[in-house]
Amino acid sequence: MTDSQQERTQSRKPRRILITGGAGFIGSNFVHHWCTNYEGDRVVVLDALTYAGNRQNLASLEGKANFRFVRGNICDRALIDSLLREEKIDTVAHLAAESHVDRSILGPDAFIQTNVVGTFTLLESFRHHWIEEKQPATYRFLHVSTDEVYGSLEPDDPPFRETTPYAPNSPYSASKAGSDHLARAYYHTYGLPTIITNCSNNYGPYHFPEKLIPLMCINILLGKPLPVYGDGQNIRDWLYVGDHCRALDTVLHRGRPGETYNIGGNNEVKNIDLVYRLCELMDELAPELPMRPSRQLITFVKDRPGHDRRYAIDATKMRQELGWTPQETLSSGLRKTIEWYLNNRNWWQPLLSQEYQTYYQKVYGQVEPVN
Repeated sequence: MTDSQQERTQSRKPRRILITGGAGFIGSNFVHHWCTNYEGDRVVVLDALTYAGNRQNLASLEGKANFRFVRGNICDRALIDSLLREEKIDTVAHLAAESHVDRSILGPDAFIQTNVVGTFTLLESFRHHWIEEKQPATYRFLHVSTDEVYGSLEPDDPPFRETTPYAPNSPYSASKAGSDHLARAYYHTYGLPTIITNCSNNYGPYHFPEKLIPLMCINILLGKPLPVYGDGQNIRDWLYVGDHCRALDTVLHRGRPGETYNIGGNNEVKNIDLVYRLCELMDELAPELPMRPSRQLITFVKDRPGHDRRYAIDATKMRQELGWTPQETLSSGLRKTIEWYLNNRNWWQPLLSQEYQTYYQKVYGQVEPVN
């Protein structure tokens, strides 16, 4: 626990927080962060347990007096209403979302339903609950979003700021942009204490295998091709999920309602360079690999439609207003992440299901490594 977290713990009243999507990647990391740092708080997790949600992510918390898991959909208004009322929720951390660009290209319907309709349902329910409770100033609705709503940057463009115009280029980013606009509108129209965060690409423990970093780590361990889109020159800003959780914590305690905060890792890197670094670390840390050096597995595949060229976050506002900066470098964060995947095969191996294999073939087809 940092000094600032200790100060908050000593001076604050316990919160009763609803965390949506709490069995997913960022959500489960955030749940663990909150339960570790604020043991006196009531934590309720709502998750639909779709393909990327995994209740095992929260296994160590099951049975604790202040923790409750509820399986359910954020579009279920009756369920949301009853949870807010029954649990006397004063804080919502909304992380539930369909979040993979590739899947949004194959099937955009679920993204509109979950990300737009689901966010609307939560906002409406929380608004009525807030009114019933006499509009307490301490209530908060944190809407966790993505840097992809801002579109794509040219190589020499300045990083995204909170004032950057929205220009989403995929069904996923468009659906998140829509949910951002709803959260903002509910503050300006109703005075609901909403806060929006837009983060760069996260990585770390509990990351579903379809995403770039876990995909590369697992495929290296299995001796499978490492599919890299296009020419591999797409640039992303990488944020270790533990740093993101600290940022969300800081925003909930110090952020101002109605504001947007960009959260980035200050780690811009080309996709192909990231894959090279992963290969080098895997060669170092994994004692027995089917192919070594593992970079021989790299395979360039057809680029995905509408692939944004570059994302970059300017997190000056987080640093200057709220005192947050990332603690992990890309090197330290990648090392921690790889070590986690090496030590938790029993977590990721069951996720390589037939459904996952079918999806994988749809996205990448039959790929063979180019030595």
